[in-house]
Amino acid sequence: MEIPWDIILIQTVNGLVTGMILALVASGLTLIFGIMDVVNFAHGELFMLGAYMGVVVLTTTGNFWLALVIAVLIVALLGAAMQITTLRPLLGRDPLNTILATFGLSLVLQNYALWQFGPVARKIQEPFTGQFTLFYLQYPWYRIVIAVLSAAIITGLYLFLKYGRYGIWIRATTQDRVMAQAMGIPVPWVHTAVFAIGAGMAAASGVLFGPLVGVNHAMGLDWVLKAFIVVVVGGMGNLGGSIAAAIFISLLEAYASIWVSPSQAIIVSSIVLILTLLFRPTGLFVPTPK
Repeated sequence: MEIPWDIILIQTVNGLVTGMILALVASGLTLIFGIMDVVNFAHGELFMLGAYMGVVVLTTTGNFWLALVIAVLIVALLGAAMQITTLRPLLGRDPLNTILATFGLSLVLQNYALWQFGPVARKIQEPFTGQFTLFYLQYPWYRIVIAVLSAAIITGLYLFLKYGRYGIWIRATTQDRVMAQAMGIPVPWVHTAVFAIGAGMAAASGVLFGPLVGVNHAMGLDWVLKAFIVVVVGGMGNLGGSIAAAIFISLLEAYASIWVSPSQAIIVSSIVLILTLLFRPTGLFVPTPK
């Protein structure tokens, strides 16, 4: 069956937009794992809380962009508190302890959201509703804007890690935690800052994606599962690989949905994960050592 090229182009745009949001979620997860060696199962709930904070602030102020900034700051502070109170005491212990701790935090946060906001999905009003013609469809400008914003946030993180003073501290901690501490870098506070940055990125994703879906207490589950797949496929702790994997998987799902339903197309990401674990366990986008 021949597929019209305009449908392929539309699905390419959809895949790129979804891929950039997924890359934003996965970047925070990758950053936390790469620096702290912590598999954060509560990352999806930070995504969800960011969306709920966006709903609350937007309802109060009526300003979407202010809601985005405030939600990021609140969830980043919450992430810092979680790291100090729950994860810092577990540093150096069996990794299973941190996995169980973050899983427990995810359950607490999810049930808190259910208790506080109820089971009915909320809606974040998008800041503008303009559309442009993409072949025979009216495509929302907002989808393009959130893809560009996601790319800008990820680029800002990259520049911060590469050129910023505290970014250099973070990279030094990644390479050799003991030597970094010997050189006077406050490693425990670097870990706290990294967890806060990762939490803030998850919150930004939740607010930006909120207008496209209903905000509910379980919305983080699907995204965190996809983010974990992206982190494994891109290479554990590899920021660039995670971004490439997010776009790659989102495009595959978008193209697959041409032939099957979107609910069936998500199987593609699981297939990619299995094949990666079988044939390239270090990640598809990790350079092969010479």
